[in-house]
Amino acid sequence: MQNDEGQSGQSIHNIVYCSQAVQHMGKEALEKIIATARHHNPIYGITGLLVFGSGIFFQWLEGPKDNVTSLFEIISKDPRHSNVVLLTKEDEFRERLFPNWDMELVAAEDISDVLEDAMHGASDPKHRKALSNMLQHLLGSSKN
Repeated sequence: MQNDEGQSGQSIHNIVYCSQAVQHMGKEALEKIIATARHHNPIYGITGLLVFGSGIFFQWLEGPKDNVTSLFEIISKDPRHSNVVLLTKEDEFRERLFPNWDMELVAAEDISDVLEDAMHGASDPKHRKALSNMLQHLLGSSKN
């Protein structure tokens, strides 16, 4: 990955994905993910947002295309994630949406709305199925 500050007027690549935590993700494990992101992301010009709730990750990554793509590949192979679904990827000439967030964790009281919106917006049938499975898992676990 190369360093790129992602200044105004440059192409900003963004990837939005969601995934399911493989195992119970405790506070300590989540803090470790955030600490790693906050250490590495500024070096590579990556900013973004991470929502985690009920065992589901939803993340927006933005920055230089090669760096964001490389990070997404690393996340996709991370054993803490399953059912990784790429929701969108775009290149745009614009300001960053999260210019000061090396990786901001946003608490999710209920992630079901995010999953439902993503499922209805997904064009790939495999992704719709994975999102539906995550939503069903979430709804099933909330009844217990």
